[in-house]
Amino acid sequence: MTLVKSLAAKPWIWSFLGALLVWLATIAFTGGYGAGGMVTAALSLAVFTVIVGIGQMFVITLGPGNVDLSLPANIGLASAVAMKVMGGSDSMIVVGLIAALACGAAIGAVNYLLIWALRIPPIIATLSASFIIQSVDISYGRGLQIKPPPGFADFTNWQILGIPVLAMLTVLFTIGAGIALQRMIYGRSVLAIGQNIRAAWLAGINVGRIRFLTYTLSGALGGIDGALLAAYFRGANVDIGNEYLLASIAVVVIGGTSVAGGKANVPGVWGAALFLVLLLTMLNTFGVSAGVRLLLTGLIIVGVITVAGGEKAVR
Repeated sequence: MTLVKSLAAKPWIWSFLGALLVWLATIAFTGGYGAGGMVTAALSLAVFTVIVGIGQMFVITLGPGNVDLSLPANIGLASAVAMKVMGGSDSMIVVGLIAALACGAAIGAVNYLLIWALRIPPIIATLSASFIIQSVDISYGRGLQIKPPPGFADFTNWQILGIPVLAMLTVLFTIGAGIALQRMIYGRSVLAIGQNIRAAWLAGINVGRIRFLTYTLSGALGGIDGALLAAYFRGANVDIGNEYLLASIAVVVIGGTSVAGGKANVPGVWGAALFLVLLLTMLNTFGVSAGVRLLLTGLIIVGVITVAGGEKAVR
């Protein structure tokens, strides 16, 4: 009983519970057919949302108004850069990944420089940057026919006992992100800034540097995500990152991170990502249209913000 109460007090438990309920509803509808395959597919697809979700989580934790809206364009451009650098050769995989990482990090750094230099809200700066990035991507990547190196494509689809290897590695990454957030100076500084930016500054935290690093981190994770998506879907695409704007914010909010900043929840990102993927699977199974799926996702986000974040937003 004590264990149940302890788990119920954890904000992340609800996202995992939601994912479980959606999975049970789906297999009940299908009579149990494809239950294991559904979990494998959910893990495979959730990985990409988790990676960008962690970056978005760090940004949102910085406090009200902080959000990275350039992620979809960033992902699209990085996917093209990675594929072009790799050129379909397994020997260039590492170089291509570094190029995608550098591309994303540069975008993240420019995002913060726009915020700092022009003194404009992050939502405006990153949205404006996304249009510029998308224009570059259209010029650079449209019509790109280069396929990913066979070894890289196989890696993103590799499974051990039905569990995607990429999901295992992403779990290790999220554990590292949780340790960084709670135990390292950088992570604790992010939390302090989100709780009270003036108090953090008075305590000696270099607020500007921490914000710069956080936006750069978010951009870098978007870049690596673009390379992995291009490998998984066997090619770069200008629109490959479009769905991750809403998804990256949704997994942060549904996962228990406060939209008012200062409180992050790493495990919840995984739970929320699985929930969204399984919800999409369930709605597809039920034959629900794309418009209704988007509507339901939006209503879920609004509901979670209202229930879980309302009291924090008024502080």
